[in-house]
Amino acid sequence: MENIKRVLSFVRRALDDYLMIEDGDKIAVGVSAGKDSLTLLCAMAEIRRFYPKKFDLLAITVDMGFEGMDFSPVKNFCEELGVEYEIVPTQISKIIFDVRKEKNPCSLCAKMRRGALYNYAKERGCNKVALGHHFDDVVETFMLNLFFEGRLGCFQPVTYLSNTDITLIRPMIYMPEKDVRYFASKTELPIQKSPCPADGNTEREEMKKLLASLERENKGLRYRIFGAIQRGGIDGFCEIGKMQGMKAYEEEETSEE
Repeated sequence: MENIKRVLSFVRRALDDYLMIEDGDKIAVGVSAGKDSLTLLCAMAEIRRFYPKKFDLLAITVDMGFEGMDFSPVKNFCEELGVEYEIVPTQISKIIFDVRKEKNPCSLCAKMRRGALYNYAKERGCNKVALGHHFDDVVETFMLNLFFEGRLGCFQPVTYLSNTDITLIRPMIYMPEKDVRYFASKTELPIQKSPCPADGNTEREEMKKLLASLERENKGLRYRIFGAIQRGGIDGFCEIGKMQGMKAYEEEETSEE
């Protein structure tokens, strides 16, 4: 698969640095049919072939209930990868937009979507769920918490959920979004555009634009923020990955010159 080696270099480091996988794990990959989750699925399917700790994979899509969504291209793609694929039907979109008429739907939507994913993964015998959050998501989440909640915090690389006995892992935390976009475009992933009315109109999108603007005047800003998260030991991040992050930045700079 074209360009998979660079993806694997990011994912393998995260798996090793944070001890995300153990022998005998059954890992559900949450597949929204966006570029991030499909890139993660490709990486996990490939790593499964040679990783020293053996694990099984299951791809799961939580169908939000929006009309017109066709996941058959994703199903065909999973068959090509040799990964079992399941779709979980829900009425989340109807509950949020028609029944509750939420003005700020993202938080509740994420909670309901994750709940459906975790419960189904548990039913299918999975002990871990892999999510496609990447390097930029880490930085944006930290900044969102700082700006809008006045606290220093982020999601964790590895999170144990005691209520479902599921461990969340985020193997793409070292991978910049630009690399995800490049891989997705070159690999022609079966990306399905989200029909959600709130898509592209969120606080996260505004933070993404702000960081891009600040980055133009302060080269390497996102990597310094990521490094600060690691040095501060915020929410399970640690300095073990600092050199990898800076090395990726140096390689990016070299390639652009």
